Amino acid sequence: MKPDTIVALASGAGRAGVAVIRLSGPAAGDVLRALTDRDLPRPRVAARMAFCAPDGGLSLDDGLALWFPAPHSFTGEDVAELHIHGGPAVIAAIIDACLSRLGVRVAEPGEYTRRAFENGKLDLAEAEGLADLVDAETEGQRRQALRQRRGALSAVYEGWRSRLIEAAALIEAEIDFPDEDLPGALSRRAGPLLQALAADMARHLDDAHRGERIRDGYRIAIVGPPNAGKSSLLNALAQREAAIVSDIPGTTRDVVEVRLVLAGYPVWIADTAGLREAADAIEAEGVRRALARAEEADLRIGVVEAGADVPGSVRSVLGPNDILVRSKLDLHGPPASRRQAAALAGETPAVHISATTGEGLRDLEELLARRVAEALGREEAPVLTRARHRRLVEAARAALQRAIPALDRGPELAAEDVRIAADQIGRLTGRIDVEDLLDEIFSSFCIGK
Repeated sequence: MKPDTIVALASGAGRAGVAVIRLSGPAAGDVLRALTDRDLPRPRVAARMAFCAPDGGLSLDDGLALWFPAPHSFTGEDVAELHIHGGPAVIAAIIDACLSRLGVRVAEPGEYTRRAFENGKLDLAEAEGLADLVDAETEGQRRQALRQRRGALSAVYEGWRSRLIEAAALIEAEIDFPDEDLPGALSRRAGPLLQALAADMARHLDDAHRGERIRDGYRIAIVGPPNAGKSSLLNALAQREAAIVSDIPGTTRDVVEVRLVLAGYPVWIADTAGLREAADAIEAEGVRRALARAEEADLRIGVVEAGADVPGSVRSVLGPNDILVRSKLDLHGPPASRRQAAALAGETPAVHISATTGEGLRDLEELLARRVAEALGREEAPVLTRARHRRLVEAARAALQRAIPALDRGPELAAEDVRIAADQIGRLTGRIDVEDLLDEIFSSFCIGK
């Protein structure tokens, strides 16, 4: 059976100067002819046309039409794009006119990209890169998503898959043809291949979750004793009143989070409850959440009032690469010397600020931007961008770690684990039957993509 022809708004929803409606499927050309009462335009050449309701109906709009005959289109099917005026009434009228044709229906979320995958126009990793590219809000996210969309990750995984097939062939040959005149101990030759591949997977996994942090956001936690100026610092960095500021200690009970862009990367900064002996159950829960958020964070900012000792609760949370902020500089004046400031901070870098006057804030912002860029900005081999990828690579590596020692006991024992590893790697790019996986991935796309 021929697939349905699908239609949807491919550009953003809402009023705009121009909107793009995309049709894909066997009836796309017929619909375009019916809307324009003209022959199809030359492939991949924009043509100005008047759009009317089918069968000589009312005029709907005047715009551009593009025709992409299969297989040279995004989905691999016949595709027509209508570039029209972006008013809601115009969009609704033209989509309704398309739907009046037999066999045309509204596209489901991600259906265009799913059809592209099913027609071999891109693999799963590239499709996920496309979804990330559509969602990219920062320069770092755009660069990473574009690399994945262009196949950088797929090339890594397909290379692994080819090496697994090579090793599996050596093992299976010894199992399936024991009486043939084959070189002895073929399966033993697979050992170095599998060891090298397991080492490559280990390096791929040892990335400090950099790709996932670029995609989801680098996390910074602000910690410190009550009334040290944590909420004021959050508001100063966010440049808005995100957290309540009060002279009453313990005002912040829950985690308050804001999203910023630093060095071109998404960053989540969290204000947390003051660290002290809790006076009640609610404050105790706030302190527990503060410690948990500090543990999960990529970077911690310890805020302590200028001139005060750094309490043990803060020292225990901060590491040598975290940042100590001396706050309320407007009330206490500048530190006596840089040497004194360093002594107060111990091994942790210290920045002196006043959220009231703004003194020192630029220095702190520049330091934070450098830390984020150092953590996320390295240009190196393609990195894992999703938890799904990490789970599959971990499962493949675990299978190889079982297979390598099993080779000494016989090829039959190793063969199954090599097949498991190949199956896990195949799931990364969709080189296996993954119907349930496809439903999960493409349902997250927007309609029209």
